[in-house]
Amino acid sequence: MKNTIKILSLLFITFFAFSSCSKDDDPTDNDLFVGKYNGTVRYNEGLNEVKSSTTGSVTVAKVGDTYNFNFSDAIPSLNGIKMKKGEGNIIILNDGALGNISISASNLNISYTKDGKTWFADCKR
Repeated sequence: MKNTIKILSLLFITFFAFSSCSKDDDPTDNDLFVGKYNGTVRYNEGLNEVKSSTTGSVTVAKVGDTYNFNFSDAIPSLNGIKMKKGEGNIIILNDGALGNISISASNLNISYTKDGKTWFADCKR
């Protein structure tokens, strides 16, 4: 009985988290956000490995000021990107990283390079 209650509670929390983020919900205004953006994604590691898709997606998860960008098509995730609340565009020039991330309720644009690896996204929600 306890396991059933735990499972039902977990399902309810998960359902609430995903249903609370509508398509017109701006991630920059929320402390908790999960949303999926669809469009062109690309990744390359050095000059050898290139993964690209025009029908890819990026799932954005935000808790507080920290964003995690989970790419489709076996592209590695970008995790731990810090943006202040209300800031929808950030230019990154630290820790060996160089890039620009722009996010709104309807658009996500990423151009990010670190340690010879490059992530790119031009997606809409």
